[in-house]
Amino acid sequence: MPLQHLEHFLIQTADLEATRDWYVNILGFREGPHPDFKFPVIWLYLGDTDVIHLTQGGKNVSENRKAYLGQQSDAVHGSGVLDHVAFRCNGLREMMENLQKHKVEFRKRMVDDQGLFQLFMLDPNGLKVELNFSNAEAKGISPELMASALPA
Repeated sequence: MPLQHLEHFLIQTADLEATRDWYVNILGFREGPHPDFKFPVIWLYLGDTDVIHLTQGGKNVSENRKAYLGQQSDAVHGSGVLDHVAFRCNGLREMMENLQKHKVEFRKRMVDDQGLFQLFMLDPNGLKVELNFSNAEAKGISPELMASALPA
């Protein structure tokens, strides 16, 4: 069940465009493709790798966002804007067994157009952790929610 690398982090913001522009114009990221989650997101890339994901934050985020990602903080300023960190992994079944053994609650999600099967959980500090596996590893395991099933 090894983790392979840090995949991305998600920032929740009150102003998606201004945040995108800052990372693009000041730090040299570029905006690139992202799945249709049925809630606003912008993915920022370094080379061919998406490193920063942006989404709407605050008290009035969409119900689709809450259904898919949850929301531990409604902050749009300060360190509370970091919604989650994500890792690329392999060994889905072993990871699920390990989480269950340690009584760690997790949610199963799938981004079918990206080939990702995801586990979301909270660390002891309430920080959301996302573990991403290839859909091929998820044969026979049903997600509780697929991004494509969210209402448009």
